[in-house]
Amino acid sequence: MKKNDSDIGSNNSRRWKRMELGLLILYAIAFYSIIIRRSLHLSRDLYSQLHGLRPGWLTIFTQRPNDISDAQWRNFRGNLPVLTVVFGIFTLVANKSRAYFGLRERGMSIVWLFISLIYLSYLHGACILFILSIASFNYLLVKIFARKKYFLLVIWSFNIFFLLCNRVYGGYSFSMIGKQWAFLDNFRGTFRWHICFNFVVLRMISFGYDYHWADKYSHFDQKKHIQRCDICKSGKTCYQTLQERGVQNGKYAYSTYICYLVYAPLYLAGPIINFNAFASQLDVRQNNYSARDKTHYGLRWIFSLVLMELMTHLFHYNAFATSGLWKQLAPMDVFIIGYGVLNFMWLKFFLIWRYFRFWSLICGIEAPENMPRCINNCHNLESFWKNWHASYNKWLVRYMYIPLGGSQKKLLNVWVIFTFVAIWHDLEWKLLSWAWLTCLFFVPEMMLKSAATTFQVDSAFGEFVFRELRALAGAITITCLMVANLVGYVIGPSGMNWLVSQFLQEGLSVLGFMFLTFYVGTKLMFHIDDSKPTRH
Repeated sequence: MKKNDSDIGSNNSRRWKRMELGLLILYAIAFYSIIIRRSLHLSRDLYSQLHGLRPGWLTIFTQRPNDISDAQWRNFRGNLPVLTVVFGIFTLVANKSRAYFGLRERGMSIVWLFISLIYLSYLHGACILFILSIASFNYLLVKIFARKKYFLLVIWSFNIFFLLCNRVYGGYSFSMIGKQWAFLDNFRGTFRWHICFNFVVLRMISFGYDYHWADKYSHFDQKKHIQRCDICKSGKTCYQTLQERGVQNGKYAYSTYICYLVYAPLYLAGPIINFNAFASQLDVRQNNYSARDKTHYGLRWIFSLVLMELMTHLFHYNAFATSGLWKQLAPMDVFIIGYGVLNFMWLKFFLIWRYFRFWSLICGIEAPENMPRCINNCHNLESFWKNWHASYNKWLVRYMYIPLGGSQKKLLNVWVIFTFVAIWHDLEWKLLSWAWLTCLFFVPEMMLKSAATTFQVDSAFGEFVFRELRALAGAITITCLMVANLVGYVIGPSGMNWLVSQFLQEGLSVLGFMFLTFYVGTKLMFHIDDSKPTRH
């Protein structure tokens, strides 16, 4: 009898979930219809007051200018043809050299070092001397102090010092060294070296840690990992194994180190790969992506680029943010612009990171995938950050979070880590405000998660209540995330008072609509998660 009752309850639960899913999809269709319609009207009616709009290749069909107000996207998009030709040549040279001469780690490090230094000479001109000087000094520090107890203090102090100095002095000038070197300031290349150096700092720290840990006992249990990892079970080697397994001491050579820092396909924007994984794949090419997989990866990227072109021609979200026109809009429109900017940023970084990762894959080196999950399919802060700049998240976990105490000191670690993330991006108060706001929102989420793990559900009603509470928590989290990113990327800290007063005076109904929408979105994410096969 109990079994029959259980079966009836299970059938009712499935029937209710199917009905709920139908209602949620209908709401989502209505929501996006409103968002798209209003976005089209805003972009059409106010485009003459926006900055950064230019005629685009779709303008002749859409009668809309193209939004290229974002400097990073404008530069990447404008240089895309040249980059593609250059990386095509680099890839051909590197792959033919490996095949013809049978090169392994040492030989390929020389080939890529030669190619990458040509690339950097064009990008930074004479400023390449600054990069090589700081990198060489870092290498000496690692080799001298790696076995000392205070090594971590040395490596962090050195790298944070130059991270800050590079920004404060704007990349330095040769005239600071001496008047006889001032003529080199006329040959500074086409791209500011100290902006790219932020990624070099992460690589220098990675090399230092991996060398420091080389002779120490590893807690990585490869046998247990293979039992859990589908990639390793199939006879291939996953990124985590490459990262944790370590390399022989001979591979910590200066040529491999410099090659790792300036490796052309990943130099400008990443994704971030750790030293162990890079050196291993210099020796033996990645085998997780076949030629067919790489072709599919490239075609998906082209499709995403077309979507971006449609988005920037039809919806001028970023232009509204950079023009300051959001101050004249109603609360509902501010929400739409903020939501649109987040989606624009996600697609922008998706395209940039996957473009460079694609070339790296063709060259035989697999880096972690950034943006493995859509921004609209993350209902808590932890999953959002794991799935945004995912390679950076892996770096932070390995080199900051775990050494700082891991989950035992999670509530304190998050403040240190996000402050570093803000400083690493740039020295701006709005980024520090964004980081600390995110931490404020992170702390209650972590406490609720900790409490939820001890909560036991014994009945169908209890499961229903728990699911609803999780959906409400997800809606609160997404709202907080929207506020943090509005402050960080649209209105700035000075716009906080305006935002609060506008929503409290005129926008309470909009706030309610936002919350309901995020609640519905969270429930849809639950259904997506439920539809995925359980991994054993």
